[in-house]
Amino acid sequence: MDLREISEFFRDLSIYVITFVVIALIFIFVVALQPIAGNSMVPTLQEGDVVLVSKFSYRFFDIKRNDIVTLNVNGKSYVKRVIGLPGEDIKFIKNILYIDENPYTENFLPKGTATSGFTLEDVCKENECPNGKIPDGKYLVLGDNRPESEDSRTKTFGLVSKDQIKGKVFFKIWPFNRLGKVN
Repeated sequence: MDLREISEFFRDLSIYVITFVVIALIFIFVVALQPIAGNSMVPTLQEGDVVLVSKFSYRFFDIKRNDIVTLNVNGKSYVKRVIGLPGEDIKFIKNILYIDENPYTENFLPKGTATSGFTLEDVCKENECPNGKIPDGKYLVLGDNRPESEDSRTKTFGLVSKDQIKGKVFFKIWPFNRLGKVN
């Protein structure tokens, strides 16, 4: 083995090491893979789907209504849709979402999707939600499969804080026949 072969070997090896480090850094700081477990986001996401999650979106951008997010509640990871934002009064009456007393159409839900009626007071104690509004830094999240979703409507779940939200789901990578942007 001559010196050129050794230097070529180390040059090739360094390219592989740098590539591995860059990919590892991307998955540590920028994106994550999230498998979908359960049926709470049907029909948008199915059990077994795998999605990409932007870990840094909310460092630069605000959390918006209808964003699909990953979050940690009581040590478990969930995927839910943001419905209520800080400062808003949210309620469902006769299957209609009201935001600050104004009806809001959830276009992402299939026709006929039923959401059991509730008010913000059902989700949040008066001392936690002054003036009947979602407090700063808190969000109301729901699954798209409303009858089967554990979400902000349950006492053990409730409103979620910004620090519980770990990232924004933006792209479905599995199964390949449903590859694409997630809305």
